Amino acid sequence: MTEQSKTFLYEYLNNASPTGFEASGQQIWLDYLKPYIDETIIDVYGTAVGVINPGQPYKVVIEAHADEISWFVNYIDDNGYIFVRRNGGSDAVIAPSMRCNIHTKKGVVKGVFGYPAIHVRDLGKDKAPTVNDIFIDLGAANKKEVEEMGVHVGTVVTFEDGLTELNERYYVGRALDNRVGGFMIAEVARLLKENDIQLPYTLYVVNAVQEEIGLRGAEMIVRRLKPDVAIVTDVTHDTQSPMYNKKEQGDLKCGKGPVICYGPAVQNNLRDFIIDVATEKEIAIQRQAVSRSTGTDTDSFAYATEGVASALISLPLKYMHTTVETVHKDDVQAVINLIYASLLALKGNEDWRYIK
Repeated sequence: MTEQSKTFLYEYLNNASPTGFEASGQQIWLDYLKPYIDETIIDVYGTAVGVINPGQPYKVVIEAHADEISWFVNYIDDNGYIFVRRNGGSDAVIAPSMRCNIHTKKGVVKGVFGYPAIHVRDLGKDKAPTVNDIFIDLGAANKKEVEEMGVHVGTVVTFEDGLTELNERYYVGRALDNRVGGFMIAEVARLLKENDIQLPYTLYVVNAVQEEIGLRGAEMIVRRLKPDVAIVTDVTHDTQSPMYNKKEQGDLKCGKGPVICYGPAVQNNLRDFIIDVATEKEIAIQRQAVSRSTGTDTDSFAYATEGVASALISLPLKYMHTTVETVHKDDVQAVINLIYASLLALKGNEDWRYIK
């Protein structure tokens, strides 16, 4: 990682890109990517694509998603308290006592998720807070004052928390799911350019929107690009910390390398090709099985058109959908290395069919 890479990582991760409102983050991403690509494609909902070696008959995608979980203002009461609903898989349990940013047309308004003090709660009846329990306090006296700040129903809200490092080994922050993926595929593009690699195919570096509410951005862009191959990267659960069940959720650990996914949406020949590359390059991998869908944009790339050979390389992460999502620095570099090496190994004429 270069100093420029690290600056980009911090700027990109600290920016807010809620689902459906990803434009500012996409601009940061494109600005960094621009020296390393030949063309850009931006669709009407904000999915951004960097194109390398355009016009070739064989087309390959590397992909991550740009959006983060958030909240919508849903109701403002007469006393100026704001009640919310989810935008993606936001967790009401972690909300009380969190600082937050309300993103208005006038700019960011600061708020806090309040909660009754422990002194006044009946602890014998205490329960985990639900979406209907949590509320935001802007320090406003009434509803009119809230509205004068530019806050209205439909205004989007994100937790306020920045990227930090833990024990010199980990990155910690909100929205590593999955802007760290956007960072990794951008680094792959940088390496291709700086090493003067001439690919025998067109490469699309895709940063898709709206993954958190149903893989929607990927579904739109795959129909437009119609690639032959898609290598998707997202995060998956580190299962070592308390309250995980390895028998149910697998045995995955931060620091032990990229996770290769097994499941119906993953094309077996492409998956094995990536594993062979990892073996050849001595990149340690972990394996994960999914029972139905991957729950990532891999599913959209596999199924949204006539079928695209798709594989998933996941980054193990602790504490998903919190403000302290945690990934190991070594795993981040290993995912970059594996995607890069896989692209170099592709000849651009592969036929991935099981039966020929």
